[in-house]
Amino acid sequence: MKKYVINGGKPLHGEVTIGGAKNAAVAIVPAVLMVDGPCVLENVPDIADVHIQFEILEKMGIRVVREDATTYRTENPGVSFDREAEYAPLMQRLRASYYFIGAMLGRYGRARVAMPGGCNFGGIRPVDQHIKGFEALGASVHMSNEFIVAHAPNGLHGANIYFDVVSVGATMNIMMAAVFAEGKTVIENAAKEPHIVDLANFLNSMGADIRHAGTDTITIRGVERLHGGTYSVVPDQIEAGTYMTAVAACGGEITIKNVIPKHLDCISAKLSEMNVTVENYDDSVIVRRDPSERIHKTNIKTLPYPGFPTDMHPQMAAVLCLADGQSRITEGVWANRFKYTDELLRFGAHVSVNGETATIFGVPELNGADVIAHDLRAGAAMIVAGLAANGTTTVSKIGFIERGYENLVEKFRGLGADISCIGEDLGELDNEA
Repeated sequence: MKKYVINGGKPLHGEVTIGGAKNAAVAIVPAVLMVDGPCVLENVPDIADVHIQFEILEKMGIRVVREDATTYRTENPGVSFDREAEYAPLMQRLRASYYFIGAMLGRYGRARVAMPGGCNFGGIRPVDQHIKGFEALGASVHMSNEFIVAHAPNGLHGANIYFDVVSVGATMNIMMAAVFAEGKTVIENAAKEPHIVDLANFLNSMGADIRHAGTDTITIRGVERLHGGTYSVVPDQIEAGTYMTAVAACGGEITIKNVIPKHLDCISAKLSEMNVTVENYDDSVIVRRDPSERIHKTNIKTLPYPGFPTDMHPQMAAVLCLADGQSRITEGVWANRFKYTDELLRFGAHVSVNGETATIFGVPELNGADVIAHDLRAGAAMIVAGLAANGTTTVSKIGFIERGYENLVEKFRGLGADISCIGEDLGELDNEA
């Protein structure tokens, strides 16, 4: 099994360049199904989830050419719906497989998409708001043998849709489906994350008419077709935030390039409270902390954007393990974020969980440990802790981490970290994000 081996306790110095946003790319890649003519995607993150999505597109009949590590050219001569047996197993490996529903339903009036691991509507990430939106647009939707099946034989029509809860996935999925719906669609209580704006910008650049993405009310006026074009994916807010927390935990000074500092405001503000200096520039940030000074305690509650992102919760918890007092992190988005806490205990951290709140009692130092990446962001937290800890840390089940972080070993080595990847890939990727 592949593992990361980290010899920690060293401050970080240097520059790192952030890749394209995973959370934007996993919706934009399925959306190329909606485009007529050549479509060129630039700044695509070089990560496992995206590789699988492009493989799915190829098995559907889409022509895909990888021009370089982060640039793809696609063309859609027509989807082959009779090749489902080839691409369905790949969909079951992705949390983001449900974005194919919105793209296919909008373009072709039908979709049959395998859900990850056969998860049902009451699972960890329910899709009830997606289904509510599709049905409001005129589709019939049901679950059949671990598939979501949607049909709109008479086409989709515009509708007013109010989400009962703020849902990033449902906002993006319904936005895609509504692009070709007849008339006007209004999505209320929409999510406002940067990757939602990026998907809207991609679709608009290809001829869609989506307005006010990034607010809680999005308006879509249906169009007949989307044309080809070139689009660059927005930089990854969470990848940038992970490197910010790494230097906060280890000390040192790094320049993080290819970012939109405004997207990092909620992370920067908390780090500033914690005795970490963050300086914003046009498309970069500098983060520094004196290794001789302790991290200050703080309290965090994760919320939908522009609040503190749930995807930064575990990494920030790893930093607060070294704080000068008691901190709390309350999870306001996904209640299953706390699997990482047992692993932090192995480093000598003091963490307890009560309901949706983790209480973290800061310690002067962490010590290396053998730990597991229970999910993508929990895995990132193990790396942050391992880089800060004295001695050697091994992190296993790194397939999760490779789903969301490109060239992680090379990037951290470029900052002076002693990290390596050993072992063989045994196909350990599974269904949790």
